[in-house]
This record gives sequence, C-alpha cells and structure tokens, in this order.
Amino acid sequence: MKLSYLFSGQGKQFAGMGQDLYRQEDIYRQTIDEASDILELDLSDASVMADPENTQVAIVAMSTGIYRILEKEIGSPIGAAGLSLGEYSALIAARGIQFEEALPLVRDRSHYMDQAGKNHPGKMAAVLKANPDIVEEACRVGSQAGEVYPANYNTTSQIVIGGSKDGLAAAADYLHEHGIKRVVPLKMTVASHTPFMQEASDLLADRIKNVHFHDFKFPVISNTTKKPFEVDQMKPTLAAQLIHPTHFVDCLQQLHDMDSQAMIEIGPGDTLMKFALKTIPNVTAYHIDSVETLNSVRSNMKLVK
Repeated sequence: MKLSYLFSGQGKQFAGMGQDLYRQEDIYRQTIDEASDILELDLSDASVMADPENTQVAIVAMSTGIYRILEKEIGSPIGAAGLSLGEYSALIAARGIQFEEALPLVRDRSHYMDQAGKNHPGKMAAVLKANPDIVEEACRVGSQAGEVYPANYNTTSQIVIGGSKDGLAAAADYLHEHGIKRVVPLKMTVASHTPFMQEASDLLADRIKNVHFHDFKFPVISNTTKKPFEVDQMKPTLAAQLIHPTHFVDCLQQLHDMDSQAMIEIGPGDTLMKFALKTIPNVTAYHIDSVETLNSVRSNMKLVK
C-alpha cells in the first residue's frame, strides 16, 4: 500500500504526551534518550516535555520516535508533509537533515519566534466555511485598519488569518458582513506565517547558514512553495516559511497526486488527519500519538497488506 506521512505542528501537544510510548516501545525510548543527550534535557520527564519552552523540540523528538517505529515495521512512505514545525520532523524522516543537527536548530527557531512575538505581538483567528478569495479580500479591507494577512490555508474552507488586533477585527467584520458566520479567535500571542515574524526569519536565515542538508530518501512537500523541497533551496525556503502563509491543503493534494492510498499523521493530535479527510475524497487516514493509536495502525496495516 502506498502511504504518505503527515507530521504534526504545534497546537495539539498534551500533558504526558509520549510517556506510554516511552515505557512500551524500545525504538521510541532510544530516540527520546538520544534527543535528551543532544539537547542536554531530560525529555523522558513529562514536566520537561510539557514546558512551553520545549514544545517545539518535544514535538519533533516525539514525531521522530514514532516515525522510526513505522520505518522499521512498514517501511518508507512515498512522500511526506508537515505543518510548519512538522516540516522539520518530515525532513529528519526523509534524511534531509540529521537528527542531531535538526534539534538544536528547532530549539533556536523556537526562541527566535518567541523573541519576534514579544517585539511584534499579534493575534490569529480561524475563518471557517469560507473560500480563499473572500478571506484574501477581507485581509485587504482589514489592512486599512491595521496589518492582517492570510497565514494558513489548511483546507479549501478553513483559513487562518493573523496580524494586529485592529486589522483582525476589521477583517472579521468584513467576513461577517459577507455571510461568513464563524471567525474563531485562537489562543495565540504571535502572528505566525505573516510579516510579523520577520525578525525570527532573519535570525533563522543567519543561523541556518552552517546547517548541512542532504538528498532526500523520499519527497517532502514544502508548505511555502507547494512543491517538494530541493536541497539547494532548503535554507531560504525554511527562513521564508516563517513569514509566508502555509499551504497545507496543497501539500495534501500533491501527496494525493502521487497516488498516496493512505495518510498517517505522526505526532500529537489528529488535526492533519482531519484536514486530509476533508480535502481528499475517500482517503484512508490515521493518526499516531499514543500506544493505543500506534497499535490501531499496526492492526490496520496488517489488514491492508
């Protein structure tokens, strides 16, 4: 069966995540211990994993541990995509970057984003049951009151916008006036994937200069370019990712066009699985973030082999 993998971003991390996997899965335990050594953090400790300062590295470590189990038991996918942070997990899985080089980079990326958010705070909101044209027009109109931009094209009918308080409010007013009922504020103090992250993008571009990237074992679709990552464009693409909108819906379509017959979300939550179910007709989709969900996939994979 042709499988593709979707790697979780931030937002669905949960208390105690990965603890059951650490106790029961040898490969997962070895991966977390490896990550702990690299970062000089005890990621086997639930409180360390739950610390907001460690969220990004915790998710990447967790996702890598789960991927390594699947790689041994099922093999490599035909392709992969990750949402924002999840791209780093996907690139590690595809051998585009080594685990020991990626984790410190992700830790620094997290710090840069926090710093940019403090210096240029923003807000975000999810627009539901609206097409891209009306959302983009709402941002154009809202920009007269304050900066506001499309930030995440998650599905054909779910788009996240981000920017200033006034710009976001004006864009929401426009959407309500044009029949869009649901504009849901998100618990965010930064406007990720908008120009509000320019400081973080600049810092990342400098930090990433000495990072080594390698040929991929399988294609990873970029949120930013909507095409497979290219080794010689990795550095500018990852820096640009912070200030440009994510196009996850296009990543899903690309994987579908590669004849992916099933998609497995790896990492905390089931958000990307749900995006896949909404986007790709008749797709088979799973998610793994626990022993229970891992064993469910194991069972289903035996049925479809």
